[in-house]
Amino acid sequence: MPGRGALCLGLLLLVLLGSGSAQQPGSCPALCECSEADKTVRCVNRNLTAVPPDLPPYARSLFITGTRLARLPAGAFPAQRLPHLSALDLSSNHLQVVEAGALAALPALRQLDLSGNPLASLSPQSFGEGGSPLEELALRGALRDHGVLLSLAAVLQSGALRNLTRLELADNGLLLLPAGMFTALPSLRQLDLSNNSLVGLRNVSFQGLGQLQSLNLSDNSLSMLRNSTLAQFRGLPALRRISLGQNSWVCDCAIEDLVAWLKESDQVEGKEALTCAYPDKMLGKALLKISVLDLNCSMPVDLPSQLQTSYVFLGIVLALIGAIFLLVLYLNRKGIKKWMHNIRDACRDHMEGYHYRYEINADPRLTNLSSNSDV
Repeated sequence: MPGRGALCLGLLLLVLLGSGSAQQPGSCPALCECSEADKTVRCVNRNLTAVPPDLPPYARSLFITGTRLARLPAGAFPAQRLPHLSALDLSSNHLQVVEAGALAALPALRQLDLSGNPLASLSPQSFGEGGSPLEELALRGALRDHGVLLSLAAVLQSGALRNLTRLELADNGLLLLPAGMFTALPSLRQLDLSNNSLVGLRNVSFQGLGQLQSLNLSDNSLSMLRNSTLAQFRGLPALRRISLGQNSWVCDCAIEDLVAWLKESDQVEGKEALTCAYPDKMLGKALLKISVLDLNCSMPVDLPSQLQTSYVFLGIVLALIGAIFLLVLYLNRKGIKKWMHNIRDACRDHMEGYHYRYEINADPRLTNLSSNSDV
């Protein structure tokens, strides 16, 4: 019996040790909540300042939000530690710096949300050198710093995110976008640029976005769209949904191309609700109801050519005036010569009178003589 009891006790210890060692790889960090059944780890509204190093490898979805996380260094997610992680939510933290290679060791990452962070530095090598499998990137309200916008443009243009299908850049107060920012995104299907302050798309190229299906440009400061931009829209075969609401459309002659495109296109959502913001006489008028007579345009407005024509016309007028003036002088040359002689004689007589008076005033004897003769 004593021997059998010792044997049972030993077996029990082995089972406990085995179970403890089996649970260690799937342990949950102290400030997080884990669900192995859902393959989810949540570290929400906790006092975290760094990514927990002991995240369970079974995690497919990781939420680290509402924390004091300010920096994402290289190696924040150890290589092969999270081989199945496909969705990473780092929104609404205090994240300012994303270093080179910080997101490179996540081979299954498909969705990344960095929204609501005051990003100040984003390394162009954040996703590593060999590219990333990332498909969805959300940066809502995270690009207030212009330098970060330029860094993001460098990341996109490098081809590191060629697999992106959705890119969200809303709520960033963007005025202009870097030229060629989207040229290396052949798989992009959804692009959200809403609720910014975009005043134009002159530098923006949509060439190469053959898979683009949805483009949201609502709630910006667009006053018109140039014909070159409209031509790009026409050339995107998959583009079926464009949002242009809540923009400050200026309804003058420059908007003719946009109005014509709206009337013929079926790409714009809610185009019936688009209205003029300026000038006052057109305020609130639907763009689809604008006619050529309303704009009073006889030809498309081309300000540089108009200015050039005006300068040429002014030069011709001044040349004609000069030629007429010279012709009048030539035809009246004798009269002008006689007039000049008369003026010369009159001036000479006048100067001689001054000279005579000067001589009298200078000689006292002549002065007395002049006074006596006057008496």
